[in-house]
Amino acid sequence: MRIGFGYDVHAFVEGRELRLGGVRIEHPYGLAGHSDADVLVHAVCDALLGAANLRDIGYHFPDSSDAYKNIDSRILLMETILTVRRSGYELENIDATIVAEQPKLSPYIPLMQEELTEILNVPPGRISIKATTTEQLGFTGRKEGIAAYAVALLIEKSI
Repeated sequence: MRIGFGYDVHAFVEGRELRLGGVRIEHPYGLAGHSDADVLVHAVCDALLGAANLRDIGYHFPDSSDAYKNIDSRILLMETILTVRRSGYELENIDATIVAEQPKLSPYIPLMQEELTEILNVPPGRISIKATTTEQLGFTGRKEGIAAYAVALLIEKSI
């Protein structure tokens, strides 16, 4: 078994759609970034890559490449899980936390879990997503952006 940790953060910006876990979230602000800035998916990608000792999301999908400009992060996650599987590992589970003072994410969490379960092609129940605030402390508490943390557990495939 191998465990990996991922973290990502993006600032709020006007004029962009907010996507978390591949799901469109109703909110007046989106997140700034080279891709669609889906912090949850980016944290999950880093957790998967870290567990497989395959570096990080920026190494595989550099923000210096126009190929990834405004890309849907679900595509990055699909590529990431394929890379992990080619390296000899299978996903056991993901545990993730989104840190945001706003918007309220509870109604969206089941949709995010369903979306990630489908992309990662794992049985239901293997993707845990939680949301929390920082009680108005720090950049998330000041409503300047969103952060996400993820842990992935991989198991070595039997040959």
